[in-house]
Amino acid sequence: MEEDDVTIREQNFHSQVREYIICFLLFAALYIVSYCIITRYKRKTDDQEDEDAIVNRISLYLCTFTLAMSGGAVLLLPFSIISNEILLSFPKNYYIQWLNGSLIHGLWNLVSLFSNLCLFVLMPFAYFFLESEGFAGSKKGIKSRVLETFVMLFLLGLLILGIVWVASALIDNDAASMESLYDLWEFYLPYLYSCISLMGGLLLLMCTPVGLSRMFTVMGQLLVKPTILEDLDEQIYCVTLQEEGLQRRLNGSTSHSHSQGSAHRLNKELDIVRDQRNKLERRKKASAWEKNLLYPIVMLILLTGTTISVLLVALNILYLLVDETAMPKGSEDRGLGNTSLSTFGLVQAVVDIILMFYLMVSSVVGFYSLRVFEGLTPRKDDTTMTTIIGCCVSILVLSSALPVMSRTLGITRFDLLGDFGRFNWLGNFYIVLSYNLLFAVVTTLCLVRKFTSAVREELLKALGLDKLQLSNSPTDPESGKLSANGHQKTL
Repeated sequence: MEEDDVTIREQNFHSQVREYIICFLLFAALYIVSYCIITRYKRKTDDQEDEDAIVNRISLYLCTFTLAMSGGAVLLLPFSIISNEILLSFPKNYYIQWLNGSLIHGLWNLVSLFSNLCLFVLMPFAYFFLESEGFAGSKKGIKSRVLETFVMLFLLGLLILGIVWVASALIDNDAASMESLYDLWEFYLPYLYSCISLMGGLLLLMCTPVGLSRMFTVMGQLLVKPTILEDLDEQIYCVTLQEEGLQRRLNGSTSHSHSQGSAHRLNKELDIVRDQRNKLERRKKASAWEKNLLYPIVMLILLTGTTISVLLVALNILYLLVDETAMPKGSEDRGLGNTSLSTFGLVQAVVDIILMFYLMVSSVVGFYSLRVFEGLTPRKDDTTMTTIIGCCVSILVLSSALPVMSRTLGITRFDLLGDFGRFNWLGNFYIVLSYNLLFAVVTTLCLVRKFTSAVREELLKALGLDKLQLSNSPTDPESGKLSANGHQKTL
């Protein structure tokens, strides 16, 4: 009997060690990828080892950790879904016995824990540490900046505590709910994270429809459009003449000592014209299959993905009206690989995963397309650490809300695990139904506006009325030709 107990304890020990090793390897891979991404956009600084360099390096490591947690939150549902399908297909395979319910639940709990840590501790610490200079009268140095940072974090914690107390009193003025906030770990932090998840869900609701329509424009800029009734040689010749004229004017302005503002404006116009010439030369050098085949295929894929997403949301609305089991809910069942949550098995699981990644990419594109967040757009080798902190926080909020949004919209039927399934608002039928309706309506309106605007522009161009509108925007790089006084000029 004692030998059996020892054997069971050894198996549990080895299982836990195996799970820790797998989690560490996954985190290491995400951390390396996140570090490469951040260093690609971070502004290059001198290699001098001063105080600011140390602060920047610490903030960089914290931002990398946060971005890695964002990647982990994005991969939670896809990894869980594909693991369930693999265990269903190979239930007795020895080499995949490490893939079990305990590992999946552990990953969900770890991502939830460290997402809270990054959002409420690490990112505020990185920002305050970066902006701190030490208290007045104290000795300058790292210790003084750390002390100021902790004081600011303490004051921020008190402020958030007060805001949550006021919000709880206004929304649910119940003695039991107010007393539950005294339990910091079991009730207060999950309640606070539930509020943040709701904000993230609303942010996704605002960004994703915009991103779904914006994706067509972004892919159109990355790919080469088909050449229909266009003479690229003539356009390149005209743009080259315009570039030479601007270059002569710029040389003349520098030789005659004109104002610095005029030279700056000419340089800006010259960069726009050169960029236009490079785009035309790229279109000319592109192969026939890239121009005539790749572009239509990618557009069809984007249109298909968007259409399937809207249809799934419409079906989920019907399910919500007729079936209570369609409501998103958490699951405490550790059984994995018992039943398939996809009607068409592995094929539908793969489609669901592709749609989740597509929605995440679209939400990020839509986030940076909104005017409110344009200032957070990262630039290669020219992004400050403050902007990187803002980007990491925004992406963490979006990625943490992605599993909840995917389940709420009916993109997948996989139940939320860990603290993700404990959000209070997930049990509210009216909130979930309104979320689905808003997503379907706003996405449809954005797509209709996108395609009708493109048709309207083409009709105006075919009728020759586009020049009347473009005359109001003399700095349009795509179609406007700039004259000496800044008015529209046709070559």
